Amino acid sequence: MPSFSLLAFAFLTLHFIFDHMALVRERRQSKLGLRLPEISDRRTRFPPTAPQQLKNTTNASTTSVADYETVQVLGHGNGGTVYKVVHKKTSNVFALKVVHANSDPVMRRQIFREMEILRRTDSPFVVKCHDIFEKPGGDIAILMEYMDVGTLDSLSKNTDGGIFTEHTLANVARQILNGLNYLHTHKIIHRDIKPANLLVNKNMDVKIADFGVSKIMYRTLEACNSYVGTCAYMSPERFDPDSYGANYNGYSGDIWSLGLTMLELYMGHFPLLPAGQKPDWAALMCAICFGEAPSLPEGVSEEFRSFIECCLQKDSGKRWTASQLLSHPFCRQPEN
Repeated sequence: MPSFSLLAFAFLTLHFIFDHMALVRERRQSKLGLRLPEISDRRTRFPPTAPQQLKNTTNASTTSVADYETVQVLGHGNGGTVYKVVHKKTSNVFALKVVHANSDPVMRRQIFREMEILRRTDSPFVVKCHDIFEKPGGDIAILMEYMDVGTLDSLSKNTDGGIFTEHTLANVARQILNGLNYLHTHKIIHRDIKPANLLVNKNMDVKIADFGVSKIMYRTLEACNSYVGTCAYMSPERFDPDSYGANYNGYSGDIWSLGLTMLELYMGHFPLLPAGQKPDWAALMCAICFGEAPSLPEGVSEEFRSFIECCLQKDSGKRWTASQLLSHPFCRQPEN
């Protein structure tokens, strides 16, 4: 039977652990909640009525949403709806993202942030915004280019991941890195790179989308370690800046997320947890902060393995930049 001193020691150890966990949760859990399900998996909180009579707010044209015919609902999100629409005169197809006036205030702030960034960007590797509309009642609509396949997440699930060979992933990585390099050059940090936020079309053109939690770095040394984005793809320093933030660089968080994205597409499941296990905050924190950095299984090329290692350095200062990764041998493979 254990002695009293051993029992006391065990009790004190557990007490310390639980106190520490409580402190961590108090500091972070309110901001670390997992993101809500993707729009295709969630019913809207408000009636998905087609938008009407919205006026354009980005240029002097008289274009309005009345000029577009709704083809179908692509999905519902937190306080909004995404439609596939066709311009009545030209038959051009677009995606129309509508956020309702009575949606959650956080969602409203995110849509205004996304509008600001989309107005600033012009890259073939970032989803293009054609128009922004607003009506007096407060509904906001963003008219964007339509990517006919959907997201890399939906493509992976619909094809059981078999389409993502090393060669295909090299092309995917190259396009995402071109997009990140453009954003980072313009002092924009995405902060939520993941398969569900990367749009793809039938030509396998990949574009970065969803800037709701992104940040524009107005000052060179401005901090960017807030707990936003999807927890599963957060870098260690964003979970625990005290331990991993000594060489903190906000842009490198996007590179960690890219590495996890490439791993997930290749492996067919989220790489930090066993296949089929749903991520929760505690499991993710332990895996990202205390576990070994994830790696590829046996049988992959040295170039691919090296590329993943350059992305998933736990010390953010050792991660390669988007510009450096574009010159990595894995990304320099011939496209065909």
